[in-house]
Amino acid sequence: MFYLGWWFFKARVLGCRKPLQTVLFISDRCNLQCKHCTVYQKENQHNMTYDQVREQLEYSYSLGSRFVDFEGGEVTIWKDGDYRINDLIDLAKKIGFFSCTITTNAQLPFSGSHADSIWVSLDGIGHFHEEVRGKGTFARLEKNIAECGHKHLSVNMVVNTLNYTSVDETIEYVKNNPAIESISINFHTPFPPTEYLSLDKETRNAIIDKVIAYKKKGYPVMNSVSGLKLMKKNDFRKRCWVTNFIYPDGSRGLCAGDGTSICDNCGFCMAGEMASVFSFRPDTIFAGLKLRV
Repeated sequence: MFYLGWWFFKARVLGCRKPLQTVLFISDRCNLQCKHCTVYQKENQHNMTYDQVREQLEYSYSLGSRFVDFEGGEVTIWKDGDYRINDLIDLAKKIGFFSCTITTNAQLPFSGSHADSIWVSLDGIGHFHEEVRGKGTFARLEKNIAECGHKHLSVNMVVNTLNYTSVDETIEYVKNNPAIESISINFHTPFPPTEYLSLDKETRNAIIDKVIAYKKKGYPVMNSVSGLKLMKKNDFRKRCWVTNFIYPDGSRGLCAGDGTSICDNCGFCMAGEMASVFSFRPDTIFAGLKLRV
């Protein structure tokens, strides 16, 4: 808590632009070929070694980052000799990171994970999820979530033109599933060549209003109301520097959309959350503390 307070003071008052969190893509190998994905590679695949991950973690920590999210590709298939994803989580903790998160498509068992929190990609219920991720993926996801046993497992839904009519039932599903703690709502960001999956502004704003209504009724929506409202106009000041991104080929930087026209159509709701934090919105600050502490 002291570190968070000091980091925020330096960022908000002194204008210090140091990252608080790291998104580390350890591989672009995956066991699915999702329609919206721009990370997966069929050829010239990258897979960081254990020592390369160590180097990136130490670099991130030296910048001031204290939270790390391991992503892929698919993290559960990552390996380097005898090393597996739990070894990377243990390594991050040894270096000094406060908490470690993994994001998985839940197609393989992940019980016994050492992560402090787990995010499962859930893009709708039943055929809606499979329209994005492939036949049979929803049944495997349900099974592995049920068997996971992790107390901080949440799901992330990226809303697009294929699954936007499943938002209601997905939020209801999360509320009624004892294995799931909460749901985060994001929208498809139009990285080439996936522009066709982006919603028009009117539809997107209607969904945001719907999600806000669920949130106010007490449904376990991770997004804050203030953060969601900012996503409607999407004209707020972006603070992508709060997160440093490290990509499978070892390159480092901000979100791939930073400084491009894609940024104007950003669907990453964390952007709205960070803007709300810097505007001292109590509901967003509380949501952030609940997520990270």
